[in-house]
Amino acid sequence: MTGGRYRKRVYLQYIASLWVVLLVLFNVSFLVLADQPNFSFQSKSALLMEVTTGEIIYEENADERLPPASITKIMTLLLTMEALDSGRANLNDVIRVSENAMRMGGSQIYLEVGEEMTLNDLLKSIAIASANDSCVAVAEYLYGTEEAFVKRMNERAEELGLSNTYFYNTTGLPADDGEDGNYTTARDVGIMSRELLKHSEIVNWTSIWIDSVRNGEFGLTNTNRLVRHYEGVDGLKTGYTTQAKYCLSATGTRNGLRFIAIVLGAPTSNVRFNEITSMLNYGFNTFAAHEVVKRDQIIQKVRVSRGKIEEVDVVAVKDFSVALRKGSDEQVTSQIVLKEKIIAPIEAGEVLGELVILKSGQEIGRVDLKAKEDVPRGSIFQIIFQMLKNLFRSLANLFR
Repeated sequence: MTGGRYRKRVYLQYIASLWVVLLVLFNVSFLVLADQPNFSFQSKSALLMEVTTGEIIYEENADERLPPASITKIMTLLLTMEALDSGRANLNDVIRVSENAMRMGGSQIYLEVGEEMTLNDLLKSIAIASANDSCVAVAEYLYGTEEAFVKRMNERAEELGLSNTYFYNTTGLPADDGEDGNYTTARDVGIMSRELLKHSEIVNWTSIWIDSVRNGEFGLTNTNRLVRHYEGVDGLKTGYTTQAKYCLSATGTRNGLRFIAIVLGAPTSNVRFNEITSMLNYGFNTFAAHEVVKRDQIIQKVRVSRGKIEEVDVVAVKDFSVALRKGSDEQVTSQIVLKEKIIAPIEAGEVLGELVILKSGQEIGRVDLKAKEDVPRGSIFQIIFQMLKNLFRSLANLFR
């Protein structure tokens, strides 16, 4: 073969290979795009997240830093719920209002200096009516000063990996002249919203449409109208300032599915609610819940060393469902991972392992497995009998 013909053949093979690569890339890109909704949103940033796994279903400019306005209060509410869970605070605690809290502008319940109100009512006024004065009162009660509370907000943001989030205050009100105000992204809002929803009782407040404080003398109406007008929506937080425009992190649940939909920087309130509605509609219409395990479901029996009994049932500590696209062939599997040594005594509820859930081979979640009942330590005779039994079982296995 002459040099010219050889070079021509190599050139043609190169062109053919390049076409194959381009076709593969085109098809992959087409499939990815085909799975995405074709929204034409006016908001600066948007995101749709499935809550159980944290999977992002849709995003648009999700990492653009933007002012969140009162969506800031998602972190304020998160720290409050964590304080309640840790026992540092109680819903019946009575909080005395400071002058600093009273001076807050914007949305408020017009707290007076020296007025006393329970943490429950202050929390309710934040979750429903976005009360700025209540935010400061709660912050000062939990951490001594608003500044100390804000410091903890930023620490918590760092712990959650919110690298594009900064808090200047607890409320989301604009900063003083020359100061950097609060900023975050739709992705970070999704993460903190999902973390807040781990405290499932929060929706007991965020789902309320109309309520009151001060023994019915001051009415509260939810700033999130989807709570009343969209089936399944039970939170989470609206926001508005001149700089931030209209913002919303909304969550809703239907048929075993829960989504978080977020918009930042919508030009009008109607646009905000309409775009959130479009994302939630897409989520609920496109996905179906695949139940993996139910709370307290028996997973298997596990062997226990030195116990009064030799086996104990392990059960799941919570429900776990996976959102799958309707008509897809995605496979959901699970693997049981137990502690290396399970030795009595064991208390009912003690975690003995995990159920690892995978979708198409990728880990998407874990569920702790706990002992269903107590396993007291066996007597010396029971322990010796078990040891001999295990020895004979091992010897028998050697000769199989």
